[in-house]
Amino acid sequence: MTKRNKVVLAIMILLGLGIFWYSVRNVSFAVIANDFLHMNWCWLAIACLCMVISLVLEAWVVKVLIRRQGVVFSMREAIRVPLVEQLFNGITPFASGGQPAQLFVLLQSGVDGGRAASSLLMKFVVYQAMIVVNFVLCLFLGFHLIADKLHTLSWLVLMGFLVHFAVILGLLMVMYWYSFTKNMSLLLLKPVKWIRKDLYKKWSLGLLHKIDSFYHEGQQLKRDWRLLLKMCLITVGQLMFYYVIPYFILLALNVEHVDLIMVMTMHVLIVMVISLFPIPGGTGGAEYSFSMIFTTFVHTNSKLILAMILWRVITYYLAMFSGMIALLLQPTQTNSE
Repeated sequence: MTKRNKVVLAIMILLGLGIFWYSVRNVSFAVIANDFLHMNWCWLAIACLCMVISLVLEAWVVKVLIRRQGVVFSMREAIRVPLVEQLFNGITPFASGGQPAQLFVLLQSGVDGGRAASSLLMKFVVYQAMIVVNFVLCLFLGFHLIADKLHTLSWLVLMGFLVHFAVILGLLMVMYWYSFTKNMSLLLLKPVKWIRKDLYKKWSLGLLHKIDSFYHEGQQLKRDWRLLLKMCLITVGQLMFYYVIPYFILLALNVEHVDLIMVMTMHVLIVMVISLFPIPGGTGGAEYSFSMIFTTFVHTNSKLILAMILWRVITYYLAMFSGMIALLLQPTQTNSE
């Protein structure tokens, strides 16, 4: 990690602590302490286990993709990839540092740069597609349960969905309308050419390179449908284990009448909202959206705040700290088969 990364990490931890303090300022410490001490620790352990399984399944996708390239790649090396990704997703705006961090870990492990970039691109495509599929599925199954709970967040949810959908639409256009997409992309960059020709040349070359890379990977994905199906199923499992975490946190806090589908649908909506906040880790927006969406479901304020804190610790802070440990582990060199 660079000095700048360390500073941002420290700031995000301090900012998170500040948000936690602000959330509990009007709640009796004795009440929160009582709720904490009387939790069902087994359910909380299951919530933590779900996060672990979600990361392991993501690592499995990485392992499958690297092995497909004819490289011997251990699960130990594979698990480092999503952990380091979590760390850099958490300290960069819009989680923009996750992809380069994954590439760095693969290169550390001795994977060829071209093969590593190719595998991560395929992983990104499948992940984005399954995000959209899960969103549509959860809304179809559970929207009637949460329609009256969205309130002011409805527009943020819609915008979050549109962002993810636009990414998938763009990727599909590259796969099926290659020439049209290239011409349209250059057309959209034209205003830059009027201002700075050197910048236009740099951006257009970079954009065309990315479009070409994705097009070739997309053709491979279409040909190897068994691999694509396997990746989709594993990624759906990864997301499901992640989305179910708040359910077990609420059970741990002895919240009554918890509906699994409702809670998972709410978590899907929260993830959509978080993706819109430019602050690293969605800090502030994540806590606010969780409190807003669950406030009419969890009637005890102290339990709502404690649920939010536990959810944030498990899904954000523990994942980041695990990424720090993974970054310190000495990588083992891979070999070609």
